[in-house]
Amino acid sequence: MDFIAIDVETANPDVASICQVGIAAFLDREIVDEWQSLVDPQDWFSPHNVAIHGITADMVRGAPAFAEIVPHLHQYLDGRVVVSHTPFDRIAIHRAFDLCGHGKPQSIWLDSARVARRTWKEVAKRGYGLANVCQMIGYEFTHHNALEDAKAAGQIILAAMKITGLSVQDWLRQMDQPRYSQRSRWGKPVARPGNPDGPLYGEVLVFTGQLRMPREKAAEMAARLGCEIADNVTRRTTILVIGDQGHSSLDGRGKSTKLRRAEQLIAAGQPLRILTEADFLQMVNLGKLLPGA
Repeated sequence: MDFIAIDVETANPDVASICQVGIAAFLDREIVDEWQSLVDPQDWFSPHNVAIHGITADMVRGAPAFAEIVPHLHQYLDGRVVVSHTPFDRIAIHRAFDLCGHGKPQSIWLDSARVARRTWKEVAKRGYGLANVCQMIGYEFTHHNALEDAKAAGQIILAAMKITGLSVQDWLRQMDQPRYSQRSRWGKPVARPGNPDGPLYGEVLVFTGQLRMPREKAAEMAARLGCEIADNVTRRTTILVIGDQGHSSLDGRGKSTKLRRAEQLIAAGQPLRILTEADFLQMVNLGKLLPGA
């Protein structure tokens, strides 16, 4: 295969709460195989997530748990170049593997959002969400269906290859960037720009709640990977990191103003991800392995 494209949908803000997986295999610029499955996350369903993808707890009743689809994932992903749009699907897959106690697939990951940002100047800094890029390249699909989103990510890679003349292996080499060595001289508040060479450049991240680590340290970690750190949730925010407080509390009272604002923006269609501190650290650890980190 030239590459495998993958996408997941989640039941709630925990990125490991995968409720659907879609995979498309590309060879010679054509889709030669595809696979999709609903997944029982054995977790609660957030109304905000359901509003996005339409998958409910009733729909996954009787579907396999993530551990049961692990053999399929290894079959598709092991030893392959795997494309996802932004790092979040990769983080979700890795977190789900960790939780079910299975070894992760050995894959080489390629971020179609980063490829889009380097191919089309119109989305170099913002507007590189899956739907917007696909509209720009003239590819129509049903958003927030895992298989449809996976195929869309793959089509972005094909479009970029056609325009630039670069192969998948060329793009993997293009992702290699100088390491970020600048030391932070920023004090409180934690707002700061992101490393322009980082793999997550273009993301706008906000923290809320009590973190286990000093917020200044967390902000520097994220900035090294390219995230712009902001103090408040706005229409520019793409990631909100909440202090670990138990996922059950996300479904009840005691939500911070920033969390409530983020949920409002998600409900209005803004592509914004909510991560726990554990998810954030997983993102940082994975980001360190990406070219450009």
